[in-house]
Amino acid sequence: MELVHGGDWAGYRAEFGRDALDFSANVSPLGLPAGVAAAITAALSTADRYPDPLCRALCARLAEAEGVAGEHILCGNGAADLIFRLAAALRPRRALIPTPTFAEYAAALHTVNCDITYYILYEADDFALTDAFIDAVTRDTDVVFLCQPNNPTGRITPPLVVKRLLQRCAENGAVLVVDECFLDFSAGRAALTAKAFLREYPNLIILKAFTKLYAMAGVRLGYALCSDTELLDKMRAAGQPWAVSSLAQAAGVAALNETAYADAVRALVAEQRPMLAAGLRALGLRVIEGSANFLLFRAPADFGQKLRKKGAVVRSCGNYAGLDDTWYRTAVRTERENRQLLRLMKEVLA
Repeated sequence: MELVHGGDWAGYRAEFGRDALDFSANVSPLGLPAGVAAAITAALSTADRYPDPLCRALCARLAEAEGVAGEHILCGNGAADLIFRLAAALRPRRALIPTPTFAEYAAALHTVNCDITYYILYEADDFALTDAFIDAVTRDTDVVFLCQPNNPTGRITPPLVVKRLLQRCAENGAVLVVDECFLDFSAGRAALTAKAFLREYPNLIILKAFTKLYAMAGVRLGYALCSDTELLDKMRAAGQPWAVSSLAQAAGVAALNETAYADAVRALVAEQRPMLAAGLRALGLRVIEGSANFLLFRAPADFGQKLRKKGAVVRSCGNYAGLDDTWYRTAVRTERENRQLLRLMKEVLA
């Protein structure tokens, strides 16, 4: 079975009998924070009880950390869970999605038979999203998705463009979903987030997750921010009632206290991303300048399979709408791992 996403360590182990140098999943290379691991262990004593379905303690802590009202937060089993809940709650007839972008937006919309208009982002523009995307929002548009920064391109849409897009959506009765799951890797995240628009625009939904920054992919924890409490209630009702385990809730509360860890991850990515990009370009590869903890690059179509046999895995992007089998995405990891990856890439390309 061909999986949609990266991070299939189990499939690699089953095929080769060992673990790969895995650059296919964009999570923190520093591993699970010690405080989070301790919180999960301590929460094991509560595993015989149902978790709090309203995630009260976690939402209270998130409200403090994000500077939003507690009633404007909905927690879920990762951001993907919330995307599917949103589709089920809204049941939109028509959606607008820039492409290439995260596959789960379309996957969720297909479950409710939504017609999707794909707005093509072009390599000639380094896959930047411009004001022209705003004009594609019409009276027929029910929901618009925007990944900020975009996965897999790493490009950030300027806040003024986001605001104009939000206004256009409001004027046409459309909901704007801004996925900020990778934004916390940016040093300029405070100026780039759409949170400032939440109160004024109830048609705005912001998605965030603990998955990437805190290396909690296996814990499964995400949350949505929206001032439309009625919509959040519909999203809550659109899935099973205990979406977030007690262990995940405890992990989330602990993660929000890991400020030194988060700063260390950001510093590492800020240092290593340009070094990795330079290394890829030195190998003769086309690299898109991104602002996240990953890089999109172009290589021969058989590059990924050859690299896989060498013991390293990057994300093939051929299944992204708008890209083909010559596009790949690599995570940004530690200097030692990045250098090891570049060495293996050089052997493959030789």
